[in-house]
Amino acid sequence: MSKQEILKLASTVEDQFFDRKGRSISGKGVQKAVVAFANADGGELVVGVKDDKESPDPAKRWDGAKDPEEFNQLIQSIVELSPSIGFRYEFLFCLEYNGYILRLFIDKSREVCMTSDKSVYVRMGAQSLPLKEPQKITQLAFSKGAQTYENRRIEGVKPEVIVDSAEMKRFIDEAKIIPNSLSYAINEGFIAQEDWVPLASGALLYADNPQGVFPTRCETRIVFYDTKEEKPERHHLKINETIGGPLYQQIHAAIKRITEIMSGISILTPAGLTKVSYPPEAIWEIVVNAMIHRDYSISDDIQIVIFQNRIEILSPGRLPGSVTIRNILDVRDSRNPKIVKGLRRYKDAPNQDLGEGLNTAFDKMKEWRLQPPIFEEVGNYLKVTIGHKPLATPEEAVLKYLEVHDEIRNSVARELTGIRSENQMKEVFYRLRHRELIEQVPEKRGNASAWRKVAKETTISTP
Repeated sequence: MSKQEILKLASTVEDQFFDRKGRSISGKGVQKAVVAFANADGGELVVGVKDDKESPDPAKRWDGAKDPEEFNQLIQSIVELSPSIGFRYEFLFCLEYNGYILRLFIDKSREVCMTSDKSVYVRMGAQSLPLKEPQKITQLAFSKGAQTYENRRIEGVKPEVIVDSAEMKRFIDEAKIIPNSLSYAINEGFIAQEDWVPLASGALLYADNPQGVFPTRCETRIVFYDTKEEKPERHHLKINETIGGPLYQQIHAAIKRITEIMSGISILTPAGLTKVSYPPEAIWEIVVNAMIHRDYSISDDIQIVIFQNRIEILSPGRLPGSVTIRNILDVRDSRNPKIVKGLRRYKDAPNQDLGEGLNTAFDKMKEWRLQPPIFEEVGNYLKVTIGHKPLATPEEAVLKYLEVHDEIRNSVARELTGIRSENQMKEVFYRLRHRELIEQVPEKRGNASAWRKVAKETTISTP
């Protein structure tokens, strides 16, 4: 590495995904950091570069070893962990600094990881914090998918709630190849074989009213705010509904309601005021993904919040297993495999494209010339935002609007492009003016100022 690269590494701010320690760190200290990253979203640990507390001056943080073999004990301390943690490492060397440093890349784990002394840590911000309460460790296991709530026994509920339900009868009649509902429920693990107690997955899929027997909340809440604001006011709330029922019916009912609400929303486009529309495949795939992969141990409903210019879907539970925001389109993992399999057994399965749903959503948004969905982990929830933001640049949006309108004002242009700042929108106008594509309307100044396309000069020839 060059001296500049070393200084940049030494100055990198420690956060959720990055940590650095001096060479004096013990094997126990390395285990703590590595376990914390694995129990969160993975990350990078550099050993041989002191942290801010050890050395305030970034130029003096290099703390390299004379020989890479000096790190063998630290690497061995990670190898000895059980359950094992996926990691990679490399040694870095700089001619202007003496010695080597060790850089470790830690993968997000599927299971709850712990140090050799059975301590559990999780990365939160720039800290590796201990988890000591058994309940919190269990919640972490559910969140990661190491334990799945879909296998929880629902005590006190008779098997007939699943086996003899109208939803099960409809499913069996459609499937045809299944001999009867009881054998199907037992063989697929929706009912405990030893005593016929219903399991959570069976209740969610086939009970006519899962909400009446399920230990936690498991419905879908649909809200409509008649605004584009990030933080809507109370008076913006127009619709607040809850949709329940078995998952197959809940998926179809929720998407139908979303479509109905959107049909009454109009937005400004280059062509003028038009009904808002999103690729139906994108909405379908993201809603289905939320319902089948959510963490049902969290007592909260899925929230679908519709605004004038976006749809926000908040699903209880962080991403399962080794899935992270960065690899969400490439890595496959399922928190609720029985639910996934059960829905796929329907004649018209809502999750037909196994593992390809989110890729389909991204592809369809691109086809519709809209920006891709945004995925975020917010606390213990996964938030997906489907925005009605054009894929075109602001300049392209302005010029397209002026193809069918005589002029455009700053407020209209901001609504069209999604730009919030009046001054940023002015910069767009100025760039177009510099290219001699638009000009300010002379008679309109101040708050009433507007822009129009530059009129092309025409030459009239005389006979």
